[in-house]
Amino acid sequence: MFISKSKIDRFIRIVDAGLRSVVGTQQPTVLPIDEECKLTCAEAKKSAQLMRVNHTGEVCAQGLYEGQALVARDKNVREHLMQAAAEERVHLDWCKTRLIELGSSTSALTPFFFGASVGLGVVSGLLGDRISLGFVEATEDEVCKHLDRHLNTLSGRDVRSHSILKKIRLDEERHQRTALQDGGIEFPQVIKRKMAAMSRVMTKTTKHF
Repeated sequence: MFISKSKIDRFIRIVDAGLRSVVGTQQPTVLPIDEECKLTCAEAKKSAQLMRVNHTGEVCAQGLYEGQALVARDKNVREHLMQAAAEERVHLDWCKTRLIELGSSTSALTPFFFGASVGLGVVSGLLGDRISLGFVEATEDEVCKHLDRHLNTLSGRDVRSHSILKKIRLDEERHQRTALQDGGIEFPQVIKRKMAAMSRVMTKTTKHF
């Protein structure tokens, strides 16, 4: 079976994205805010746990969108997904930089979650572009709720982490909105609840390692 050059290029892009997710980018990352406040050991540990989960969440979102873009039928949908994936890369770089500042590291499970997310993205993408975009909307809906919980849990003194998560949330909310505007199907709540349950598995496993 003939495989087009464009699909090979997209596959190479996914491999490159996976490597960057694991080892990080070579470009310096500019965080949304420069101010920093000295945190207690307990506050720093809590922030690190939350930012590790957020980093893995961004890795999952990037993998999902890369997988969907690989099999997207419509060029505009593909470009939408690739742009979203590029923004998720920026987000995960912010989270990784913040983790380093907090004296911590990303999850050891990052490669597994990236690979699983790419596979899930391919499966959802094969169901059609409208369902694929609906998956984006449902994913970002859960991400926004997840970020709200973290913003309420973080120490008020951790201004830097708060700023990062607020900026990420604005981008995720836009991804959610544009997915529907571009023709995505909004999933019923029963499916969204199942997706939320799956995301809790990631949260619990990456919080500590």
